[in-house]
Amino acid sequence: MKIGIHDLEVATSHYVLDLDTLAEHHGIDPNKFRIGLGQDTFSMPAPDEDIVTMAAEASQALLERHDAGAIRQVLFATESSVDQSKAAGVYLHELLGLPANVRSVELKQACYSGTAALQMAVNAIARYPEEQILVITSDVARYALDSGGEPTQGAGCVAMLVSANPNLVEIEPDSGLHTTDVNDFWRPNDSTTPYVDGQLSLDAYLDATTSAWDDLAARRGLAITDVDRFLHHQPFTKMARKQLAALAEHTGTELSDELIEESMSYNRALGNTYTASLYFALTAQLHNNTELAGKRLGFFSYGSGAVAEFFTGVVQENYRDHIYPQNVEKQLTNRVALTYDQYRELHHNFAATSQTFSTPQTTHAPFRLSGVTEHQRRYEAQ
Repeated sequence: MKIGIHDLEVATSHYVLDLDTLAEHHGIDPNKFRIGLGQDTFSMPAPDEDIVTMAAEASQALLERHDAGAIRQVLFATESSVDQSKAAGVYLHELLGLPANVRSVELKQACYSGTAALQMAVNAIARYPEEQILVITSDVARYALDSGGEPTQGAGCVAMLVSANPNLVEIEPDSGLHTTDVNDFWRPNDSTTPYVDGQLSLDAYLDATTSAWDDLAARRGLAITDVDRFLHHQPFTKMARKQLAALAEHTGTELSDELIEESMSYNRALGNTYTASLYFALTAQLHNNTELAGKRLGFFSYGSGAVAEFFTGVVQENYRDHIYPQNVEKQLTNRVALTYDQYRELHHNFAATSQTFSTPQTTHAPFRLSGVTEHQRRYEAQ
């Protein structure tokens, strides 16, 4: 029985900042961002947007094509949770009007947890093949102003429906796994922005790549040449190129950038979307490549701290009948450009408090955060 990603949909935020604007105000050559990082713009939420509103928008579009009554679980993966106790999936459950007999939980392990959610969903469907599971990867990446990570901010969500007999990608059994305790990136409870050791993070990412690949190859007897395209977690798209080069050196195999090129267009425009990054790469690959039917994709998922997984999936024959690139294009083109001063003000006024407040109505998306009342987040449809 085939199990995998049956359908997917995406969402991003109301605002966008062009990295040329950031470069100008920092007195930096824009090519440091466009070429050095491989990034052009990044999404930024309005005051009435967060991981829940983006997830609700993407999920609503997805479920318009399917029977929501078949969903038995909502697995919400995020690195930028809105509550230390209540799962973001519970807020989402209410906004979508899902039936009460649904399991809703939130998963965390930096940028990796979306893959954990996907694999949990695949395993659950193997036991109950008549069910469907909604997997959410939704994040807002915020870094301190004037920090090295500032140009790699971003926001976005990929919602995936996991089922038997998938329309898009069958997830193959067995994965290569890697866990090691390393402080390359972390965000304590009392901080709204993370702490990053950039060089250590790069080293940990590349070490995890080769370790997870070796584990997968040993378990499956898989050769690197058995993979037709590679998809990577992309905190910035240049990282994917470094990862492919490291994998080529490690395996002694020439691996052309053509193997990843079509997966990077959305991440270049969105910035870092943490848990969603790998799945925006998948979305871009499916949208940009007309000859993927029957091809094997190699997925590399990484979450700082660090946990990584290498797994594979096979693209289904009629996948082109079940993709909606026009929806992504609409999401990207509808963003409102920020001036530098507007960006700074928006970043500075980020609401990290649970005290009572109301948000101005800014987003045109179907759902918004209306504010907080007595420490309780309030969402509404519009």
